[in-house]
Amino acid sequence: MRRASRALAATAFVACALTGVAAGPAAASADVLLPHPGPDGLLWVEEQTGDGGAVSGGAWEGLPTVLTVACEGGGDVRVTMSQETEVAAFSVDCPAGEAGVGSVTMDPGVVRFGSFVIAVDASSDDIRWALTVTQPES
Repeated sequence: MRRASRALAATAFVACALTGVAAGPAAASADVLLPHPGPDGLLWVEEQTGDGGAVSGGAWEGLPTVLTVACEGGGDVRVTMSQETEVAAFSVDCPAGEAGVGSVTMDPGVVRFGSFVIAVDASSDDIRWALTVTQPES
């Protein structure tokens, strides 16, 4: 299991290209950083601290893809998404005491059918973060 976790973490560090980024403050530190994404969700990482990432499948190229990251703790996180090549990359400021949020929306076709990798590189091991990947149908 430990080898699989290390392989997942190592795989999760890749770079990406994007079509739009938005950022802003979110909820206070006692709250959930990002709620469950609902039926449009492909991936939800409820909460992690420090560096990390995730791998998922089920993406469809016919829909837009939205990657959202929230974080807090003083510092920032660098977020990347890939599918063999970069598809998105951005940074999010993570203030102390409240959450910062960053998001990128990729047009249909940018994310291809199949699996993808998300990497989160935190400037400090104390930064807590959450992420969602959605493919809204409307």
